[in-house]
Amino acid sequence: MKAVHVVSFILLVVGGLNWGLVGVADYNLVETLLGAWPTVLKVVYILVGLSAIEALLTHKKMCKGCNEGSSTTSGM
Repeated sequence: MKAVHVVSFILLVVGGLNWGLVGVADYNLVETLLGAWPTVLKVVYILVGLSAIEALLTHKKMCKGCNEGSSTTSGM
């Protein structure tokens, strides 16, 4: 399961940086690198989306920072 988490994290970083570049410089790095292969481009975008879903579903259990204060926030 750790390998899935690591791959998901890398894909989320790549996706986040790409969206940052799109927002700041109107430059889509993923499309520039993979634009000649539209099927591969689509697969990358799907994998980034699946990584976001995986992060949403497993973040609380995997995140040490979220789990550190769990005993003190039991009143919420």
